[in-house]
Amino acid sequence: MSATKKNLIVLGIDSLRRDRMSSYGYGKLTTPHMDRFAAEGVLFEQHFSPSIPTTPAYASMLTGTDCFGTDVVALRHQGPMGDHVKTLPELLADNGYNTTCVGFTGNPSSRGFQTYLDYEAWLPNEEGKCPKAENLNEVTIPELQRLAADDKPFFLFLRHMDPHSPYLPPQPYERIFYGGNEKDPSNASMEPVYNFKPFADFLKSWIPAGVTDEQYVSAQYDGAVAYMDACIQNLLTAVSGLGLDDNTLIVITADHGETLYEHDCYFDHHGLYDCTLVVPLIFKMPGVVPAGKRVSDTTVISDIMPTILDILGFEQPEDLSGRSLVPLMAGQPQPRISEFYITECTWMRKHGWRTPHWKLIRSLEPDFHNKPSVELYNLIEDPEENRNVAEQEPELVELLTARMEAYIQRREQETGRTNPIYTNLDWHGKGGGAFASSEQAYDALYIGNVFAARALQAKEAKAAAEAEAAAAGETEE
Repeated sequence: MSATKKNLIVLGIDSLRRDRMSSYGYGKLTTPHMDRFAAEGVLFEQHFSPSIPTTPAYASMLTGTDCFGTDVVALRHQGPMGDHVKTLPELLADNGYNTTCVGFTGNPSSRGFQTYLDYEAWLPNEEGKCPKAENLNEVTIPELQRLAADDKPFFLFLRHMDPHSPYLPPQPYERIFYGGNEKDPSNASMEPVYNFKPFADFLKSWIPAGVTDEQYVSAQYDGAVAYMDACIQNLLTAVSGLGLDDNTLIVITADHGETLYEHDCYFDHHGLYDCTLVVPLIFKMPGVVPAGKRVSDTTVISDIMPTILDILGFEQPEDLSGRSLVPLMAGQPQPRISEFYITECTWMRKHGWRTPHWKLIRSLEPDFHNKPSVELYNLIEDPEENRNVAEQEPELVELLTARMEAYIQRREQETGRTNPIYTNLDWHGKGGGAFASSEQAYDALYIGNVFAARALQAKEAKAAAEAEAAAAGETEE
């Protein structure tokens, strides 16, 4: 292990909602170990992932720039990430680091690692559960031991998947946040979930047969987070046991959040609502990162790479759109982010503009929920974004749209590239360009079972094609 250069471990937790973590004020004790970790480091209270879902989010995290800089905006990004950007693992490898990625093989956003390791994060075991975080630890801890034994510093990136559906935590986490009757015949809350054709077969492939209560499924999400938290402590204990604490920067964050039973986006992460945009961000390194500090300023995912480079002692590349958060950690006043551009290209193609007071969402083509093409939410009066006031506030819609378009024009000029939200017309992977109607989108965007969902995430064209063919066969039966 290098005695001069600092090591780096990043826990990129897929689909982790900040508001379901006890360290961020959730009333259920879901994250006691991460809470203690946060108490020993710096926690950012208002951290956003502006471009969802996974692929653009991690592209931004690992390059320090936004979607204009990465050219990545869609889950099904076409081809590799452009060579005009340099990733964090590439930069660190150039400076003598060993780099390993666990759980993110085949995705364009994970470019540049020297070693890729996989683990089972989708399919249930013989008991019908998926111990994702234990599976990750079984792969990660031996690799951590290997990296620690080398004379080079290392960068270890971990993609935890427990908060990503399917939510299948092992016992006792399955029921630690639920004490009701999940199969109560008088409870009809799961009916709209099962009747939503694009997701119905996928959700039924892992939600136990006969479940009628949506709160049971939401409790499985909380249980999966709590289970993962315990396994993360196992990992942190291994770090300490190897004597790595004082020379290792550890970052805990997420690519995006999750919708549970909100906004008709059942147990997934689409929709530009704050439950998908607001995520955790915690840094810890004894003697380097202040302990027990909480920062209330708004931060964005592209700030992560510049902050890491600053703490590790590297110069900042000139073309980063993110900024180092080290001055905020030190309590130094910094210019504040007051508004920013947001995009999604998962199952719907939309973009918008968020300020502390207002959220504007504009559809670029009809979506499969048949939602209005323009949404406007008053985040002060309606923080859960349940009342669309676009028709009542046309002047605000015009104003925010103009600010969004001016920003797009400026970033296009700065980067010399067109906004990728306009150019990736096969974002859904179905061919034929944009959807002409909500009905067309509803019929086309069918996930199928867990195997099909795993293939989409893996970015393996052959596997995805085979899974989609199998899913199409299921719908015909």
